[in-house]
Amino acid sequence: MKSLIFKLSLVTLVLSISTISNAQQFQGKATYLTKSKMRLGNWGARLSEAQKKQIKARLKNRLEKTYILTFNKQESMFLEDEKIDAISGATDSWGGYFSRGDQYKNTKDNTLIQSQEFYGKRFLVKDNLYRIQWEMGTETKQIGQYTCYKATATVPTEEIAWYNFSWSDLRPAKKNPETGELEVKMTTIEAWYSPQIPVSHGPGEYWGLPGLILEVSSGDTVILCTEVTINSDEKIKIQAPDRGQEITKKDYTATIRKKMVEMRNNRMGRRRSR
Repeated sequence: MKSLIFKLSLVTLVLSISTISNAQQFQGKATYLTKSKMRLGNWGARLSEAQKKQIKARLKNRLEKTYILTFNKQESMFLEDEKIDAISGATDSWGGYFSRGDQYKNTKDNTLIQSQEFYGKRFLVKDNLYRIQWEMGTETKQIGQYTCYKATATVPTEEIAWYNFSWSDLRPAKKNPETGELEVKMTTIEAWYSPQIPVSHGPGEYWGLPGLILEVSSGDTVILCTEVTINSDEKIKIQAPDRGQEITKKDYTATIRKKMVEMRNNRMGRRRSR
C-alpha cells in the first residue's frame, strides 16, 4: 500500500513539474496592424476632399501602425514596430508625444509597466491592470487558421486611452443634467479571441479572455492580428521597461495635461503680445 502511495505521489510530482515546465516554455509572438479613422471635426468641414486626402497622407504614421506582442503564459510585451514614414514622420512630431510606449503586462501579478516619453522626459508608468468586464458571446468567425469567439464590453475611455491626449481634453467635463455629476466618456469594445491559443493576453489594454485576442474594434480604431507564431525555436525574452520617473496612470495623465495647459497659455500669451 505504501509502495502504491509512493508511486502515485511520484507520478503527481512528475506531472506537476511537467506542467510547470510547459507553462514556462510556452511562448508566442503575434503581429498586429492598427487602423484609426481620421476625425477633423468642424474644422474639417471647411476642407476640400483633396485637402482631406493630403492631411490623411501626412498623418498616416499615426493612423496606421504595426505592433509586436510577445508572450508566455503570464507575461507579455507590446511594442510598436517602428517604420518611419518620410512624409508623416516629418509632419506629425506632436502626435509622436502621445504614442503608446513599450508596454509590459503580467496577468498573474495584475501588473502594468509602460514607458512613456514627453518632451524629452522619460516616465515609467506602473499601475494595476484594468480588468475589463467582458460579455462572452457564442458568435464565431475564422481569423487565419484560428476559430475565434466574440466578446464585448463598455469601459471608461480614459482606461484604454490614458496615454493619448488632445487639446479637447482640456475642456471642462460636461455634467449630466439629471444627476449633476460629471459625464464619463465610454467606449464600446468588440473583441475576437481564440481558445486555441490558451493565454489571456491581447494587444494594448485588451486582455482577460480565455484565449489570445486576435481582433479588436474600439471606438475609431481596429486592431487586427496578421501573423501568429507559437513555440518557435527562437527564445523569446520578456523584460519590463525599467527607466524613467515612476508614476501611476492617474498622475501621469495629470502631469501631461498640466504641461499642455502651460503650453496653451504660453501660446495665447505670445498671440496677445503681437
